[in-house]
Amino acid sequence: MRANRLREVVKERGHATNAWLSIPSSYSAELVAHCGFDAITVDLQHGMIDFGQAVTMLQAISSTGATPLARPQSSDPVQIMQLLDAGAYGVICPQVDDADIARAVVAACKYPPSGERSFGPARGLLYGGPDYFAHANREILVFVMIESRKAVQNLDSILSVPGIDGVYIGPNDLSLSYEGTPSSDPKGEAAQAIEYIRTQVAQRQMLTGIFCADGAMARKRVDQGFQVVTPGNDAAILKNGCLQQLAGLGNATADGGGSGY
Repeated sequence: MRANRLREVVKERGHATNAWLSIPSSYSAELVAHCGFDAITVDLQHGMIDFGQAVTMLQAISSTGATPLARPQSSDPVQIMQLLDAGAYGVICPQVDDADIARAVVAACKYPPSGERSFGPARGLLYGGPDYFAHANREILVFVMIESRKAVQNLDSILSVPGIDGVYIGPNDLSLSYEGTPSSDPKGEAAQAIEYIRTQVAQRQMLTGIFCADGAMARKRVDQGFQVVTPGNDAAILKNGCLQQLAGLGNATADGGGSGY
């Protein structure tokens, strides 16, 4: 089976870069994947993407060496299994607020006896190789998102669930839960929660990931100790790039949308 390069990159370099796709386009997915990111995440939760579109995007990502990941809409095992069968080499599952949800996510990602994943990796076999079934439980990455006060309160029990490879922090939702407003770089109690999560995950030798507004914030998070950083999403990067071009002409008119997830 094809090795999961994301795990290897973190071991070799200490951190990895992850692109975030919310635009339903195989062409834009292919373009971003050719930029040199270590991993590419197809976002079905907040992105404008359905399963059929996600398949074509995963195919486009597969034309590069980037590790294809997906964020399902929820912890629904049916969609998680579909995305893995479609060739995603891991999931970043949102709103994992307690150990029961974490166990359900792991069960959907692992074949028996480690989990309850149904067999039928149609495109997984094409991308991963004919021995996919023998090694999938080891190579497929399971990230759970910690993005609420409740999840932080339950962090120890969540991290105790066998089969979790890493934790991915959603700072906007975490800030919303603690401070009442979303922020990709929260202060105060939410910022303290982010560092607490990172240290607890690192102590268990799991992967630590976080969404960042841009490259500068991603650099800050790497210096903080995070291993998988996402420097913005495609929609925000596209918008900001367009605004920069308009600003050069002296007629930028930003409306404030598309800031990221």
